[in-house]
Amino acid sequence: MQLNLKDKAVIVTGAASNIGRGIALAFAQESACVAIVDIDLAGAERVVQEALARGASKAIAVKADVSNWDEVQSMSASVEREFGCVDILVNNAGWVVDRLFVEKPRAEWEKEIQVNLWGMINCTRAVLDGMIARSRGVVVSIASDAGRIGEYREGVYGACKAGVIALSKTLARENGRHNIRLNVVCPGTTLPGVDEEVSSTSLWSTSEMKVWLSEDMRGKISKAYPLRRLGTPEDIASAVLFFASDASSFVTGQTLSVSGGYSMV
Repeated sequence: MQLNLKDKAVIVTGAASNIGRGIALAFAQESACVAIVDIDLAGAERVVQEALARGASKAIAVKADVSNWDEVQSMSASVEREFGCVDILVNNAGWVVDRLFVEKPRAEWEKEIQVNLWGMINCTRAVLDGMIARSRGVVVSIASDAGRIGEYREGVYGACKAGVIALSKTLARENGRHNIRLNVVCPGTTLPGVDEEVSSTSLWSTSEMKVWLSEDMRGKISKAYPLRRLGTPEDIASAVLFFASDASSFVTGQTLSVSGGYSMV
């Protein structure tokens, strides 16, 4: 299948680790120009070197907090200056701490909303004007099955991801006439690889999330999936590249679960 992604200008948020890193490296292998956007600049710079080694036409690291509108605008402008345009945006940055709704402190609710929903809103709005002016563009957002079917201990996070799905559909309707497509990928549980460095800013660095990384826990979680394994960043990246490519040129407003059969809706 010809994806025709060579020299395409791509932004991947939250790209310093795990799913975002996998997506960025997959674009690199297709010889795209990739902007590695993350609040962890050192981690983003490491991924830049990996991307160049994988064949990226260009790769840059940009530090930005997706919940901060001013930083997102500056990030988008920097990428436009470096690459000449933004052809593809992948809204991947996310944050969650699994906890019962009645036990979560408000600060966690606020951060989940700011990163998972406002982050997608900010980044999408920052690139839309340029895409409309050029009459082309693709936005792929990473949501979650929690936003499709609800998930235990992920109430506010699931609400945010449902918002990502709904907004993507609305923007797909509004901007289809400009040849702009928006689609959503919902990963299953996808944990960082054992050989991948997890920075201090990653959600996987918190004590609540580290417990998920043990081999025992990985085995227990995999039993919840019909395919009896956890997802890999490469699994998610393949779906993102399909949505970003010409192979899906007549696909917009769609949500695809890449979750080993966890959700079949």
